[in-house]
Amino acid sequence: MAIAQTILTQDLADELALVDAIPDKLRGEMLDLQHAAAFLPRTKITASTDYAVTAGSDLCIITAGARQVAGESRLDLLGRNVALFRKIVPPLVEHSPDGILLVVSNPVDVLTYVAWKLSGLPPNRVIGSGTNLDSSRFRFLIADHLDVNAQDVQAFIIGEHGDSSVALWSSISVGGVPILSFLENRQIPYEKQTLDNIHKEVINGAYEVIKLKGYTSWAIGYSVASLARSILRDQRRIHPVSVLAKGFHEIDGGDVFLSLPALLGRGGVHGVTNIHMTEEEVGRLRSSAKTMLEVQDQLGV
Repeated sequence: MAIAQTILTQDLADELALVDAIPDKLRGEMLDLQHAAAFLPRTKITASTDYAVTAGSDLCIITAGARQVAGESRLDLLGRNVALFRKIVPPLVEHSPDGILLVVSNPVDVLTYVAWKLSGLPPNRVIGSGTNLDSSRFRFLIADHLDVNAQDVQAFIIGEHGDSSVALWSSISVGGVPILSFLENRQIPYEKQTLDNIHKEVINGAYEVIKLKGYTSWAIGYSVASLARSILRDQRRIHPVSVLAKGFHEIDGGDVFLSLPALLGRGGVHGVTNIHMTEEEVGRLRSSAKTMLEVQDQLGV
């Protein structure tokens, strides 16, 4: 619900439709949001277990996903999520054939691929939240280390939203200044171990939050709201999101969704930025793609 709440407070939609399989909880969430109407921009809030309530949506955000149970393999969990998506994606597309699908459910890259295959939509209209939040964590940690504002740090995490993600150290800049030059100018020593530790903190960030409070909410809410803003308001901003990566950086072998810096607007993905990468970074990205393809081949979608 953090995504819905953030979208409401940022006045990103004229109408917000909620869908869930549990009617009582769903109605409770709807009423709770409606009761805040006097404090929020005017937005019509509806809710139903029937996907017809979403008819004519410009953007459909999918957050549903099965939770892993003790002793269950990652592949078994994926199988249950694929079964869940078979019930979700077709009715969403049926009621909003011109809409854009934004997948937030994890593992987001594989499930974005599944949503694309089930939807029949062109790939530019099926997007995964990908490493948009990972990149925000990355920028925060770099800014904290350098004692600067995170908004002045330009940095991307790409590839899988997970353990095989790729930190693009070669393209980081601070206030438009390449990071190595920035470190030299500020007389800050370059320490590869420090950089590696920052990337590890990015990967483990969500796990730490879940360990401490049981789940993540606010950061993903703001992250997805930023994607919704770029799409609905046609802002043409660049976000690292999960897109069809085949053909980029010589990724081949099959259709695979991975996070790359993509230009987002009302049409969905308007293009992928050809960002500078070292040979090592490209190699890690291709390895990430290979891992995703091996998982996808076992899904039977």
